[in-house]
Amino acid sequence: MPSLKAVRLRIASVKSTQKITSAMKMVAAAKLRRGQDAIVAARPYAKTMSDITSEVAARAGAEDHPLLQQRAGRRIALVVMTSDRGLCGGFNTNLCRLAQRHAEEKSKAGDIDECRYEVVGRKGRDYFRRRKLNMTRELPGATGETALARAKELAAAATEEFLNGTVDGVWLVYNQFKSVMSQRPVIEPLLPVAAAQSGKDAGGDAGSSEFLFEPGKGEILDYILPMYVETQIQRALLESVASESGARMTAMENATKSATEMIDRLTLQYNRARQASITKELMEIVGGAEALKG
Repeated sequence: MPSLKAVRLRIASVKSTQKITSAMKMVAAAKLRRGQDAIVAARPYAKTMSDITSEVAARAGAEDHPLLQQRAGRRIALVVMTSDRGLCGGFNTNLCRLAQRHAEEKSKAGDIDECRYEVVGRKGRDYFRRRKLNMTRELPGATGETALARAKELAAAATEEFLNGTVDGVWLVYNQFKSVMSQRPVIEPLLPVAAAQSGKDAGGDAGSSEFLFEPGKGEILDYILPMYVETQIQRALLESVASESGARMTAMENATKSATEMIDRLTLQYNRARQASITKELMEIVGGAEALKG
């Protein structure tokens, strides 16, 4: 059994850790509130932009813009959105494993020849660097304030790589925010831009309608497609920011509860050891007194 001093030091250490995890939980809760408000505000705009772009792409045709051209997809790029810091459960590890598994399955099936990882966040960078995977770009993690600037940078790079033929497809890999307790890793195609299903396929007559393009089809596509790419990346970054705060808040809450339970167990152990020590001292005193009497 450990000494009383060792148990006291252990209790003090756990209490110190408990204060840190409790403080981190409150900080994560404050960030989660801001991140949740940002993603709730961004989702309707991103959804409307996606619907409009898909409808325009369906009427335009792949020959009207390079970003609409469907290729064999032999070379793909996965934009993996992780965080700069840990202590958020399986937030980063699950996402990186999903991206790696997706690339391996595509490669084994013969669908792709090359996969490039473009990573946002230090945790993802460290993951792919340790495994010596083909990481072609690494960027710092995004926050709610830097999401737009990071989205512009990623959109410009992804669009350039697709247009010059470096890659045949770009996919987004991020954690989708469901609730404080639930963040779902997802993989979504970004480029080439997918056209909406025709009305005939959907069972309606919307596919027979025609759009009047002003000033022209090419000018509209040149404007709306880069905006669509940027919007979808920004939405994914905001989803990742909110998910990170939710995952960290949950992890720190669990850590605080575990620390409380450990303190209770150590306190009970300390009291038992102290009681045993006192009992032993009393027995020694009584034994000494009886020896003097004899």
